Amino acid sequence: MEKRLGFVGIIVENRKESAAKVNGVLSESGEIIVARVGLPYKEKNCCVITLIVDATTDELGSLTGKLGLIHGVSVKSALSKEK
Repeated sequence: MEKRLGFVGIIVENRKESAAKVNGVLSESGEIIVARVGLPYKEKNCCVITLIVDATTDELGSLTGKLGLIHGVSVKSALSKEK
């Protein structure tokens, strides 16, 4: 499978409860992550993380699937149509 450029948007609704789990999953998938930006939103006790990835559909599916299983985490992603 060909790798393609894409993004992942992650909302962590309870930072104190879920941040360590999210960071663990992201560390496991570090080889496909090109860039990461995280912005805490203290007023709402949440965090928004944006990833730029270079991944196959299987790699992206594995990453987003693991993140989606974490309580309080919402995730959306997309890959480019061309390699």
